[in-house]
Amino acid sequence: MDVTEWLAWFLDTLHRAVDQAQDTLDVVLVETRFWQRWATTPLNERQVKLLNRLLDGFEGKLTSSKWAAIAKCSPDTALRDITDLLARGVLRKSDAGGRSTSYALNDLSE
Repeated sequence: MDVTEWLAWFLDTLHRAVDQAQDTLDVVLVETRFWQRWATTPLNERQVKLLNRLLDGFEGKLTSSKWAAIAKCSPDTALRDITDLLARGVLRKSDAGGRSTSYALNDLSE
């Protein structure tokens, strides 16, 4: 491998490393802005746990039954937690109703 090939490889590797670092930083900044925005909002441990799970990229749709299972609480408690976060504007409800109702974080760019 000559110097030109090595330099091309090195610069490509450096570029990929910088891109990955930027992606990581973007995620950290989104989470930081989220928690700064809601810093004065009283939240219980279950709510903090589930909000962190959503910020970390929750797979699928968050339903009240999934909330109850993850938070290890009753379905009624999960629904109270969710209702509280909906009222505060932290979460938004999907358009689907009934058993298809799911919840997501409100727009993080606000």
